[in-house]
Amino acid sequence: MNFSTADLFDDFEDQLQSCELSFQNFGGIKSFFGQIATIRCHEDNSLIRQTLSESGQGRVLVIDGAGSLRRALVGDLIAELARSNGWSGIVVHGAIRDSVAIGNLQIGLKALGTNPRKSTKTGSGFQNIPLQFGNICLTPNHWIYCDSDGIAVSPTNLLA
Repeated sequence: MNFSTADLFDDFEDQLQSCELSFQNFGGIKSFFGQIATIRCHEDNSLIRQTLSESGQGRVLVIDGAGSLRRALVGDLIAELARSNGWSGIVVHGAIRDSVAIGNLQIGLKALGTNPRKSTKTGSGFQNIPLQFGNICLTPNHWIYCDSDGIAVSPTNLLA
Protein backbone atom coordinates (compact mmCIF):
# COMPACT_ATOMS: atom_id res chain seq x y z
CA MET A 1 0.00 0.00 0.00
CA ASN A 2 1.38 3.39 -0.98
CA PHE A 3 1.39 6.14 1.64
CA SER A 4 3.57 8.99 2.80
CA THR A 5 4.10 10.12 6.36
CA ALA A 6 3.76 13.73 5.19
CA ASP A 7 0.28 12.99 3.79
CA LEU A 8 -0.66 11.15 6.99
CA PHE A 9 0.29 14.25 9.00
CA ASP A 10 -1.71 16.46 6.63
CA ASP A 11 -4.80 14.31 7.24
CA PHE A 12 -4.35 13.04 10.83
CA GLU A 13 -1.94 15.38 12.64
CA ASP A 14 -3.90 15.28 15.91
CA GLN A 15 -3.63 11.47 16.01
CA LEU A 16 0.09 11.15 15.23
CA GLN A 17 3.45 11.46 16.95
CA SER A 18 6.57 12.19 14.90
CA CYS A 19 9.98 10.79 15.82
CA GLU A 20 12.52 13.60 16.18
CA LEU A 21 15.52 11.34 15.45
CA SER A 22 16.79 10.93 11.93
CA PHE A 23 16.87 7.24 11.00
CA GLN A 24 18.43 5.92 7.80
CA ASN A 25 16.68 3.53 5.40
CA PHE A 26 18.57 0.26 4.88
CA GLY A 27 15.99 -2.29 3.68
CA GLY A 28 14.87 -2.84 0.12
CA ILE A 29 11.41 -1.44 0.98
CA LYS A 30 11.48 2.26 1.87
CA SER A 31 7.85 2.73 2.99
CA PHE A 32 6.37 0.26 5.47
CA PHE A 33 3.88 0.17 8.31
CA GLY A 34 2.24 -2.20 10.76
CA GLN A 35 1.34 -2.87 14.36
CA ILE A 36 4.20 -2.37 16.77
CA ALA A 37 6.00 -5.16 18.62
CA THR A 38 8.82 -4.01 20.92
CA ILE A 39 12.14 -5.12 22.39
CA ARG A 40 14.50 -3.19 24.65
CA CYS A 41 18.01 -4.61 24.69
CA HIS A 42 21.56 -3.33 24.90
CA GLU A 43 24.07 -4.76 22.43
CA ASP A 44 22.43 -8.22 22.65
CA ASN A 45 20.22 -9.59 19.87
CA SER A 46 19.07 -12.91 21.38
CA LEU A 47 15.47 -11.72 21.93
CA ILE A 48 15.44 -10.14 18.48
CA ARG A 49 16.24 -13.43 16.74
CA GLN A 50 13.71 -15.25 18.92
CA THR A 51 10.95 -12.74 18.18
CA LEU A 52 11.60 -12.56 14.43
CA SER A 53 11.48 -16.37 14.29
CA GLU A 54 7.75 -16.08 15.01
CA SER A 55 5.08 -15.15 12.48
CA GLY A 56 5.15 -11.38 12.00
CA GLN A 57 1.66 -11.03 10.49
CA GLY A 58 2.68 -7.69 8.95
CA ARG A 59 3.92 -6.20 12.23
CA VAL A 60 6.95 -3.95 12.68
CA LEU A 61 9.52 -4.82 15.34
CA VAL A 62 10.80 -1.69 17.11
CA ILE A 63 14.08 -2.29 18.93
CA ASP A 64 15.39 0.15 21.51
CA GLY A 65 19.12 -0.46 21.65
CA ALA A 66 19.62 2.77 23.63
CA GLY A 67 21.03 4.39 20.50
CA SER A 68 24.25 2.41 20.80
CA LEU A 69 26.38 2.23 17.68
CA ARG A 70 29.04 0.00 19.33
CA ARG A 71 27.50 -3.32 18.18
CA ALA A 72 25.02 -4.26 15.49
CA LEU A 73 21.68 -5.64 16.64
CA VAL A 74 20.49 -6.79 13.20
CA GLY A 75 22.40 -8.32 10.30
CA ASP A 76 21.37 -9.84 6.99
CA LEU A 77 20.47 -13.25 8.47
CA ILE A 78 18.12 -11.74 11.05
CA ALA A 79 16.62 -9.36 8.47
CA GLU A 80 15.97 -12.32 6.14
CA LEU A 81 14.41 -14.23 9.03
CA ALA A 82 12.02 -11.31 9.57
CA ARG A 83 11.17 -11.11 5.86
CA SER A 84 10.54 -14.84 5.55
CA ASN A 85 8.29 -14.85 8.63
CA GLY A 86 6.02 -12.05 7.39
CA TRP A 87 7.28 -9.03 9.31
CA SER A 88 6.66 -5.73 7.52
CA GLY A 89 9.79 -4.11 8.90
CA ILE A 90 12.24 -3.39 11.68
CA VAL A 91 13.19 -0.10 13.33
CA VAL A 92 16.49 -0.17 15.26
CA HIS A 93 17.34 2.58 17.72
CA GLY A 94 20.95 1.48 17.34
CA ALA A 95 23.19 -0.10 14.71
CA ILE A 96 22.89 -2.81 12.07
CA ARG A 97 25.47 -4.59 9.91
CA ASP A 98 25.48 -6.23 6.46
CA SER A 99 23.81 -3.08 5.10
CA VAL A 100 24.45 -3.87 1.43
CA ALA A 101 22.88 -7.32 1.71
CA ILE A 102 19.95 -5.92 3.72
CA GLY A 103 19.39 -3.36 0.95
CA ASN A 104 18.66 -6.27 -1.40
CA LEU A 105 15.99 -7.78 0.88
CA GLN A 106 12.30 -7.00 0.43
CA ILE A 107 11.79 -5.73 3.97
CA GLY A 108 11.64 -2.30 5.54
CA LEU A 109 14.51 -1.52 7.89
CA LYS A 110 15.45 1.77 9.52
CA ALA A 111 18.36 2.25 11.92
CA LEU A 112 20.60 4.99 13.25
CA GLY A 113 23.70 3.61 11.55
CA THR A 114 26.02 0.66 11.01
CA ASN A 115 28.82 -1.18 12.75
CA PRO A 116 30.40 -4.46 11.59
CA ARG A 117 30.81 -5.74 15.18
CA LYS A 118 28.22 -8.41 16.07
CA SER A 119 26.10 -8.27 19.19
CA THR A 120 26.47 -10.33 22.33
CA LYS A 121 24.17 -13.31 22.96
CA THR A 122 23.31 -13.35 26.66
CA GLY A 123 19.52 -13.33 26.33
CA SER A 124 19.08 -10.05 28.18
CA GLY A 125 16.34 -7.60 27.35
CA PHE A 126 12.60 -6.98 27.60
CA GLN A 127 9.72 -7.65 25.19
CA ASN A 128 6.35 -6.02 24.62
CA ILE A 129 6.94 -2.94 26.75
CA PRO A 130 6.40 0.71 25.83
CA LEU A 131 9.55 2.35 24.47
CA GLN A 132 10.52 6.01 24.37
CA PHE A 133 13.06 7.65 22.07
CA GLY A 134 13.01 10.56 19.66
CA ASN A 135 10.35 12.27 21.81
CA ILE A 136 7.70 9.64 21.00
CA CYS A 137 6.20 6.68 22.84
CA LEU A 138 6.14 3.38 20.94
CA THR A 139 3.46 1.18 22.49
CA PRO A 140 2.92 -2.46 21.54
CA ASN A 141 -0.11 -2.90 19.23
CA HIS A 142 -0.15 0.78 18.22
CA TRP A 143 0.67 1.52 14.56
CA ILE A 144 3.95 2.75 13.08
CA TYR A 145 4.41 4.31 9.62
CA CYS A 146 7.90 4.65 8.15
CA ASP A 147 9.17 6.20 4.94
CA SER A 148 12.05 8.34 3.71
CA ASP A 149 10.66 11.39 5.54
CA GLY A 150 10.59 9.73 8.95
CA ILE A 151 8.59 7.76 11.47
CA ALA A 152 5.03 8.42 12.63
CA VAL A 153 3.07 6.57 15.33
CA SER A 154 -0.68 6.34 15.95
CA PRO A 155 -2.84 4.36 18.38
CA THR A 156 -5.02 3.26 15.44
CA ASN A 157 -4.57 2.05 11.86
CA LEU A 158 -4.92 5.14 9.68
CA LEU A 159 -4.74 3.17 6.42
CA ALA A 160 -7.64 0.78 7.05
